[in-house]
Amino acid sequence: MIRVGILGAGHLGKIHMSLLKNLKGFEIIGFYDNDPEVSAKTEKESGTKSFSSAQYLINACDAIDIVTPTPFHFEYASMAIKAAKHVFIEKPITINSAEAKKLVFLAREANIVAHAGHVERFNPAFLAAESQIDRPVFIDCRRIATYNPRGTDVSVVLDLMVHDIDLVLHLVKSPVKKISATGSAVLCPTEDIAEARIEFDNGCVATISASRVATHNLRKMTVFQKENYFSIDFLEKAAVKSLVETESDVKKITHQKLETQPINAIERELQLFAGAINHRRNNAVTLEEAYNTMKVADEILEVIKKNL
Repeated sequence: MIRVGILGAGHLGKIHMSLLKNLKGFEIIGFYDNDPEVSAKTEKESGTKSFSSAQYLINACDAIDIVTPTPFHFEYASMAIKAAKHVFIEKPITINSAEAKKLVFLAREANIVAHAGHVERFNPAFLAAESQIDRPVFIDCRRIATYNPRGTDVSVVLDLMVHDIDLVLHLVKSPVKKISATGSAVLCPTEDIAEARIEFDNGCVATISASRVATHNLRKMTVFQKENYFSIDFLEKAAVKSLVETESDVKKITHQKLETQPINAIERELQLFAGAINHRRNNAVTLEEAYNTMKVADEILEVIKKNL
């Protein structure tokens, strides 16, 4: 049984707490939140023990689930890793790649399991298409959302776009050759809208757009390969494979809806976290992968800054 503690009792922290209570292999020891009112209310409503400090909670556990606002990730993850505790860190794992790199080295030195919460990897629509994508030549990602104050402590690149950066790097598996990007702040001190074009050494190109000041929500990706392409709708959890066929020298396109499995993506990544701790299987999003995603995100932010 893995004794787990949760750092952060906000919206997402409560979701993690609820799931962990029902997941085999985990025993929730308690949680810590730096807001006394949130702590008292959450303890009363959930029946989960509230700890008076992050360090006390870390000392009492085998693993720590970090679901705090992003600026606190590095501090808490460092504390947990240095105490030889396994860590699960919600995306983005840190506010920049320099901090992410330090966590990678700390985790290797401590020989602990460290996973990142890039939940879209486990979206049923993405899972349905992923195994059939082997040589993408062009990827178009669009992720827009209505305004929500939650998450605005960082740029939209780290808040929303980071999901698609992770997915693109996972699919393309080639070094980045060139990045072009633009962005703008609208309501917040940091970027609320951003667009990026990533060119890879193998010739693949990805365009990624993100906005958190839209009139509606949309999360879609289209992956083009030779003779076929995949349309993935993360909100609707639906995926379509389109095939290019030739009949009598005339090309036509047929569409096939892919079968999806009804899984809870957050629950799945936490299950894999437990499996990695018990069996040392790295079949989820590792800290190294999250660091590579942060490197690209940092470069996008740097290019945006130069273009202002």
